[in-house]
Amino acid sequence: MLTLYFSGTGNSKWVARRFAQTMQSPCHSIEEQLDFPALLAAHDTICVVYPIYGSRVPLVMREFAQRHSEHFAGKRLVILVTQLIFSGDGARAFMDLFPKGHAQAIYVEHILMPNNVCNFFLLRKTSAKRTARQLRCAEQRITCIAEDLQAGRVKLRGFNAWAKFLGAFQGKQWPAMEAKAMRSVRVSAACTGCGLCAKICPTHNLSMQDGRAVPHERCSICYRCINRCPAQAITCFFHAKPQWQYEGLGE
Repeated sequence: MLTLYFSGTGNSKWVARRFAQTMQSPCHSIEEQLDFPALLAAHDTICVVYPIYGSRVPLVMREFAQRHSEHFAGKRLVILVTQLIFSGDGARAFMDLFPKGHAQAIYVEHILMPNNVCNFFLLRKTSAKRTARQLRCAEQRITCIAEDLQAGRVKLRGFNAWAKFLGAFQGKQWPAMEAKAMRSVRVSAACTGCGLCAKICPTHNLSMQDGRAVPHERCSICYRCINRCPAQAITCFFHAKPQWQYEGLGE
């Protein structure tokens, strides 16, 4: 098995690394500079891990899957996604990136993780107590997934009618929201020109010009720069200044 992940602020990375450790599989971010065609060719089972955005696959993971579509052909897929609340069929949606029958989903699961959206008033910072509880539950879920896989048990979360309905309802709005968000990044006068945002952006949406960060209408809405900016100078979609920043879950 090979585990590949995209993680905006660390939640999916945490899940991917713990799952890979449990399964004793190699684990890589899709942002790494690697020979992915060779890696995919060398493994029969691929685990993909990513955060759900609007019940859909985030831009970075979509582009990766589509770019390497031929190398996913005939593979068995384990799809693990991180979410803030129940997101319908956000994991099943990965299968929509390929022609029918192109690959086989053998295990699909959603895992609740702490909130990283730090500038929307309805979404509060996850308390330390709740974060600890969520991580314990996530660890238990990962252990169960590994046991199921080793026993040959199949579980396809999000493939039932209710999940598809909820996913379709949320997902229908997502393309327009994603397009709007791509163009909505703002950098305030508080920018110090440190260049961190340009360095860490997964889509190279930010670059440094005349000593400050400038967006280029290709935001993936991963919230990485918003949570990492030392001056809290960046916003996307929601333009209230962050009152806190998600620090991730460490290594």
